[in-house]
Amino acid sequence: MLHMTHIEMEITAELVRDLLRDQHPDLADRPLRLGARGWDNQLWRLGDDLAVRLPWATQSADALLRKEHAWLPALAPRLPLQVPVPQRLGEPSERFPRPWIVTTWVPGAPADRAPATSAAEAADALATFLTALHRPAPDGAPAGGYGRGGPLADRAEQFAEQLTSATELGLIPDPDAVRAVWEDAVAAPDWAGPALWLHGDLHPANVLTADGTFCGVIDFGDLCAGDPACDLAAPWVLLPDGAADRFHDAYQPAADAATLRRARGWAVLQALSGILIGNAGVHGRPGGKPTWGPPAHTALRRLTTTAHR
Repeated sequence: MLHMTHIEMEITAELVRDLLRDQHPDLADRPLRLGARGWDNQLWRLGDDLAVRLPWATQSADALLRKEHAWLPALAPRLPLQVPVPQRLGEPSERFPRPWIVTTWVPGAPADRAPATSAAEAADALATFLTALHRPAPDGAPAGGYGRGGPLADRAEQFAEQLTSATELGLIPDPDAVRAVWEDAVAAPDWAGPALWLHGDLHPANVLTADGTFCGVIDFGDLCAGDPACDLAAPWVLLPDGAADRFHDAYQPAADAATLRRARGWAVLQALSGILIGNAGVHGRPGGKPTWGPPAHTALRRLTTTAHR
């Protein structure tokens, strides 16, 4: 996950405007301004209520956008937090050789920049969202990329590589404690229930906050079906200290002990990824994502100092 090929493309307001004129001319005269440069996509705000998302870096982004366009509109109505609902699909052309989409705009600040501070409200909001999302997925639902939603043991090589890298860089104060959490998680029984819908990538940059709590969830490119433990890593990474128990009490049906153990393993993977990506681009895009480091370090501290439920 950390060694994806980046092929950054220059995207300008003029290019986005031309693409709209070519394929969706009824939207082309709306005000347009850059919203954000994400890991996979650039986001351009289109008027007050829409956004244009264009892949600019990772080669995998094309398929992820098409997946969102195909599946998210049917899921969005049941979700209690705002999500970017796809409205239009842009096809590759001579101007831009990759697909792109127009979605609804979701207001809020990314949690890596504005963490949730209202513990009870944030725990309830996250639990309500995942309770609504985690429903059996239909036949034909997408499988997770990079093993998301699958057996945790399949990620053992990634864990070993990340822990070694972070330890050699002096970023992990107690690698043995991290390894102990991972080994306990891998030893837990595998998921035996139906494949549930998962967001698949609930790290802080993909969850939005307002007034101290969560107000939206973005970037469903890793939407998939599988083991809910993948998403249940989120409380360790997203919530204020002391809020995890409230989350687990509110999430329904309550996760069993094995699922909570596996969730800790997924949280370790997410924390190690965030620490490495946040460390001045040691892995991934040069410059990294500095705001990803602090919540990842916080999550790892919690995981290594708190016994599983």
